Amino acid sequence: MKVKELAEKLGLTVLTEGDLEKECTGCYSGDLLSWVMSRAKENDIWLTVMGNVNAVAVAVLTDCACIILTENSVLDKDAAIRAVRQGVTILQSEKNAYELSVLISELI
Repeated sequence: MKVKELAEKLGLTVLTEGDLEKECTGCYSGDLLSWVMSRAKENDIWLTVMGNVNAVAVAVLTDCACIILTENSVLDKDAAIRAVRQGVTILQSEKNAYELSVLISELI
């Protein structure tokens, strides 16, 4: 499933637009950045509450498909600028990580 389809099917808000045609092949949920760096896989959907520049850096490093900020977490301005520059798609949902994980598992 492509990021664009994921956003549409889950009713996600697009905060920054990277490659919306990128394929989503898995999902990872976590907020401890060092843990995510060593465990998230390429093309994973990353579920987190971390909306800062460090999260964008981890997304680039892991080459995840997109970040979904759960529970309406806020994306800070510097992170938004960095995400646009680096081509990272960041989406937002009011749902928590568990709820999104269940829905995503049914889609991919």
